[in-house]
Amino acid sequence: MPTIDEYSPNFAPFFGFAGCAAAMILSSAGAAIGTAKSGVGIAGIGTFKPELIMKSLIPVVMSGILSVYGLVVSVLIAGSLGPAENYSLFNGFMHLACGLCVGLSALASGWAIGVVGDEGVRQFLLQPRLFVGIVLILIFAEVLGLYGMIIALILNTRGSG
Repeated sequence: MPTIDEYSPNFAPFFGFAGCAAAMILSSAGAAIGTAKSGVGIAGIGTFKPELIMKSLIPVVMSGILSVYGLVVSVLIAGSLGPAENYSLFNGFMHLACGLCVGLSALASGWAIGVVGDEGVRQFLLQPRLFVGIVLILIFAEVLGLYGMIIALILNTRGSG
């Protein structure tokens, strides 16, 4: 039976698994919120001008990317997980921080994309010249999730060997 020192307790991998789950669950929730809120606006304009639906799908596509951010970080965390004797408490907390960082930023980004997408496509129905401005605001909302993923990747490189 291998001995486990004070820096690698039996419960250390729990935090790594929690980070992996937080990354996937929260980023998928952000993508779902963005898709649902934008979808309401798209369905609303579809009855008046069906030809605008394809251009109005941009917020839904951007929301879907948020779950990919969580997937990337979850795969990286899962690749670093191991038995408790080889997995320190530092790594556990670091992986939890990675998962929360990407998950919560994707959740906030999805909410922002949903709000902008819903109102944006409704206003696009009335004024087509707003399209470029709406896309720019959507890009700024999407970047919030990207920032979270970048920070999570930086944190993940700090893991001790």
